[in-house]
Amino acid sequence: MSTLHAAAPQTAEQTARSVKSKKLLSRTLLWLFLLLVAAFALFPIILAFFGSLKTNLELTTGTTMLPKEWKFSNYLQAWNTANFARFTWNSVFISVFTTVGTLLIGTMAAYAVARVNFIGKKLYVTIQSCTLFISIGAVVLRPQFDLMVGLGLQKSLWGVIIILISAHATAFFMLIGFVRAVPRELDEAAFIDGCNFYSVYFRVILPLLTPALGVTALWTFRGAWNEYILPLVFTMTQPALQTLTVGLAGLKYGIGDAAQPQLMLAGACLSMLPMIVVYIFANKSFMQMTAGSVKG
Repeated sequence: MSTLHAAAPQTAEQTARSVKSKKLLSRTLLWLFLLLVAAFALFPIILAFFGSLKTNLELTTGTTMLPKEWKFSNYLQAWNTANFARFTWNSVFISVFTTVGTLLIGTMAAYAVARVNFIGKKLYVTIQSCTLFISIGAVVLRPQFDLMVGLGLQKSLWGVIIILISAHATAFFMLIGFVRAVPRELDEAAFIDGCNFYSVYFRVILPLLTPALGVTALWTFRGAWNEYILPLVFTMTQPALQTLTVGLAGLKYGIGDAAQPQLMLAGACLSMLPMIVVYIFANKSFMQMTAGSVKG
């Protein structure tokens, strides 16, 4: 009997050690996987950064990863050659107004669909779903341009902004799930306090959607910032209205039509900075939408 009693604690201790070993192994494997994914994601960026600091000859020969001579002057040359100040302002202008317009229309549409039963509701959601499968570039580019010509906006950045805002289906489906997660009891309490349908949207729904708005804003801003086809078509006759994505193409050839890939890499690295800043500010939005908004 004493032998059995002595063996029982030893077995329990071995079980605890086994559980701890399995947890440690799983965490180690998880960290190794995450580090591997991060390495694959960051390697092109690091490679582009080192390439932007090389000479044209060194970059094209591709002998070493690190530059032999660190040419920080490439950034200054790329900034001056591509008129980065103007192109950056154009990109910021398009991205900011597209993001604000998309959030406003997307939240209104999501709120109306989630809270109101109206005729054609299912048809509207179906149409929104279908637009997810339509390319904003090649398929509908000509009709969109003709529409902007009819409105007199073919030589303005507002034409690009309106078209990008119209492609808000992704934001709509991202937001409607968050709106449906907001308890209807909050709406009813607001109605009792004297709010109407519109004031509930501004005073109750929008504040609770702050994390969702941050995620959607980041997604929308990134899409507008990286857009190339629309700004290219609308600014062909207006070089001063070109965005960074269009202006970077002008760095491909330098003096004497010689290829200048190091300047393109320098310009690409510069164009990443605003997106990094936006991500830093929107990073806090990647969290649970709300906790404890309704008392039990």
